[in-house]
Amino acid sequence: MKLRIASLLAATAAVAIAADTTSPEWQLKTAVLAAPTAERAAATVLGYDAAGKVVTLRQGTNNFVCLADNPKQKGFSVACYHKELEPFMARGRALAAEGKNATEIFKIREAEVKSGKLPMPDKSILNVTSGKVDEATGEVSELYTRYVIYIPYATVESTGIPLTPLADGAPWIMDPGTHRAHIMINPPKGAAKGTTESDKLKHHK
Repeated sequence: MKLRIASLLAATAAVAIAADTTSPEWQLKTAVLAAPTAERAAATVLGYDAAGKVVTLRQGTNNFVCLADNPKQKGFSVACYHKELEPFMARGRALAAEGKNATEIFKIREAEVKSGKLPMPDKSILNVTSGKVDEATGEVSELYTRYVIYIPYATVESTGIPLTPLADGAPWIMDPGTHRAHIMINPPKGAAKGTTESDKLKHHK
């Protein structure tokens, strides 16, 4: 009995000291890790409420929008992108909330971009940063950022960028010829201290 009580007390203590990684404060602090350092304080930050809905945690004054880690998805991944890309990203989130799968989202946004219903910038950057969260302190380590540069309808022929990277860290193009054509850049791990591989599908949809 004493052993069981001790175990329960230990478990309770562990819960008590665990960081609240769903709080608005933690989301604000960590969402901006994907933004350029000089732009973090003035960036708009989107996060998740208790129901899992995306809400504005802070309205910024610069050109960047940061999206906090989704607590319902495994691992840590935050994103930052130019504000002109927000309609495209918001539309993807809305369609996903309706239960649409990746293929359906792609087709719907493709049609809406082509028709002019959904605005899409000529070029825009998306940074996606992953890392490892210390559940006790809430600190994030082993950060790694990959870069996505959207250039709608770009192709190998129009850019000279290949479909696969020619070397570790070299750029390549994905979804060429579509509304979602983009250049991918994955810096070699360890090349930039404080940066790790992220799930490119988590925010990059």
